[in-house]
Amino acid sequence: MNRYPLWKYLFVAALMLISVTYTLPNFFGEVPAVQVSPLKTTAKVDTVAMQAVEQALKAAAISYDGIFTDPNSIKVRFRDTDTQLKAKDVLDRALNPVADNPSFILALNLISDSPAWFTAINALPMYLGLDLRGGIHFLLQVDMKAVKDKRLDGQLGFIRNTLRDKKIAYAGVSREGESILVRFRDTETRDKARGELEKLTSDLAIKASENAGEFRLTATLTPQSLIDTQKAALEQNITTLRNRVNELGVAEPIIQQQGADRIVVQLPGVQDTARAKDILGRTASLEMRLVEAHASDPSGRDYDPAKIDAAIKGNVPFGTELLYERRGTQAEPLLLSKQVIVTGERLTKASPTFDQRSSQPVVAIDLDGQGARMMRDTTRDAVKRRMAVLLIEKGKPEIITAPVIQDVLGASFQITGSKTPREANDLALLLRAGALAAPMDIIEERTVGPSLGAENIKIGFHSTWIGFAAITVFMVGYYLVFGVISIVALAINVLFLVALLSMLQATLTLPGMAGIALTVGMAIDANVLIAERIREELRNGNTPQAAIFAGYDRAWGTILDSNITTLIAGTMLFLLGSGPVKGFAVVLCLGIGTSIFSAVVVSRCMVNLVYGSRHRLAKVSIGQVWKAGAEKTDDTGGVGR
Repeated sequence: MNRYPLWKYLFVAALMLISVTYTLPNFFGEVPAVQVSPLKTTAKVDTVAMQAVEQALKAAAISYDGIFTDPNSIKVRFRDTDTQLKAKDVLDRALNPVADNPSFILALNLISDSPAWFTAINALPMYLGLDLRGGIHFLLQVDMKAVKDKRLDGQLGFIRNTLRDKKIAYAGVSREGESILVRFRDTETRDKARGELEKLTSDLAIKASENAGEFRLTATLTPQSLIDTQKAALEQNITTLRNRVNELGVAEPIIQQQGADRIVVQLPGVQDTARAKDILGRTASLEMRLVEAHASDPSGRDYDPAKIDAAIKGNVPFGTELLYERRGTQAEPLLLSKQVIVTGERLTKASPTFDQRSSQPVVAIDLDGQGARMMRDTTRDAVKRRMAVLLIEKGKPEIITAPVIQDVLGASFQITGSKTPREANDLALLLRAGALAAPMDIIEERTVGPSLGAENIKIGFHSTWIGFAAITVFMVGYYLVFGVISIVALAINVLFLVALLSMLQATLTLPGMAGIALTVGMAIDANVLIAERIREELRNGNTPQAAIFAGYDRAWGTILDSNITTLIAGTMLFLLGSGPVKGFAVVLCLGIGTSIFSAVVVSRCMVNLVYGSRHRLAKVSIGQVWKAGAEKTDDTGGVGR
């Protein structure tokens, strides 16, 4: 009756072993480390960069405890801060030979001191939020009206250029509120224009109308186009902010979307609010220029190795500039014209897509009306030449890509050469990352000092352990052996919860610690329901074995109902809340799942091990059970028949 098959015991034991493994890294503490992150968009964190780090440290005879990589950085662990500081200087000189033009940012960091085999199985500690580590928090709101206006202005230029290219006469094109009005003198011309526009774009909803003898087309952005535009603008701003935050040398920055139009920026360890604002609000620009000479592809019109060799030796022709395009580990010298074709201000859209003829990944570019005219005038005589796209930040130009011009370019064209859809997506992001897609306002700002963060950690741990101790005294004193089993199940519940948060690499904040403390208090409710149900069955005269079975079986429905209602509230907090509220909701919802499992399955396993093997169980230790008209009571907390 009260026995589990062997596989259930093994399953619970395996879960506990996994939970212990993924919880332990949180208790090893932290050691000094140097974090290497790319500053330039062309710099990559790859095996080549890691080898350069290892060689530099080996050449300087600096010992380290481990070197690790993640998608955005390389981290080298050291035993003490003196070695850390020395290594930072050595790596800075090795990775950034030109001090005024660095490719990598080196930041002092603290990482887990857990053994390497923990890292090998991705057993990592939870991140600490700003309220526990200290730093700066910004909540930025993107001006979505400006995004929409910019998109409409781009479409205005597109319509005007399309009608000119198709030689369709029109009386005027203008913006009226959130729509574009095109006027014609007859219905035939209007219908022809509508057909051409609908053929070339799916971003506009076009309606025909007539007013006082004037024939009109009214174009508005489709709902899907508006959603895509706003999503792209938010994505562009996040990418731009991430590129700029790298310059601050922040160890673990958090830059993520919140809601439909907000961005959270958290900079742990940074206390200089003024400098952080300056970096986040900085402007950058995008430029497109013709390549005057290169030495890689003989088929191009601008193939001229002699001119490149002369420029490398210092003989740069007037009106040109020598820059390098990075291709993996190689850097190709290109001689660029200083005359700018178009700037990023003329770029209205850059999105990854696929070529309809070759099915290869490409990046689709849309320019506004003025940009389209300048591009068409320049490329008319530049077919088969290369055009470089440059990102200019703090006065330093950097070549993103330099494709070959295959045909005369206008308002819309494609950049080919991407081998995978991911490369095309990355290139589209870089093209949009030259400047912010829309202005942003700081609507929330706070700074947390490191001493306050340490105090918050201390308070959070003390509140959890004090609550746990108080619950232990009550449960053991009131329910005896069943109370001990409940407390062990509660401890295992906390173990499961911390392991889950560590596996998810969640950021632990003060509200998150409050969620853990609340979970400890709420999780014991299920054990109380089970224990009281067992007591009730014993009062009704059931045998101890039957009472245990019925207690768990009949309390399950009540436990499930009560936790589902709490889960609904937690889900609403997660969906509608923001920042700390959302973090609290995550811990609460995960805690509900672990508490149900530990109270029902884990505690039942322990009860079965203690009582299930006894065929003639005379009593159970569950505290005093009062029975009306009872023939026999046991003052030691047991009940017999």
